[in-house]
Amino acid sequence: MIVRRSLTLMYVLLSSRSGGLELLFSRLKAHTVTMTCAEGEMTIPVADVLVHMRDKMLTERAELFMQDDTVRPGILVLINDTDWELEGGLQASISDGDTLVFISTLHGG
Repeated sequence: MIVRRSLTLMYVLLSSRSGGLELLFSRLKAHTVTMTCAEGEMTIPVADVLVHMRDKMLTERAELFMQDDTVRPGILVLINDTDWELEGGLQASISDGDTLVFISTLHGG
């Protein structure tokens, strides 16, 4: 029997100054998201989380958060306090209760 499973994850938007990424996401710095895994899966790839964020939660200017199918250069991504590149980048697996942190290193002049 195949069961669809929902995962709940939290993501936090940080920047070195106020007025960063949270402006693109309803001015909130932290969000809790529940997503459904593919049938038979226990995790969700980060790529799917980014698409969900872009399509369902981003309120303006997607080009400031994403470039093509990934985050734009200058945005660091941490999965449970570990650089996402060490976890597999876009294909890294997100499990129930995981935390994603997006840190913008970009700022105005």
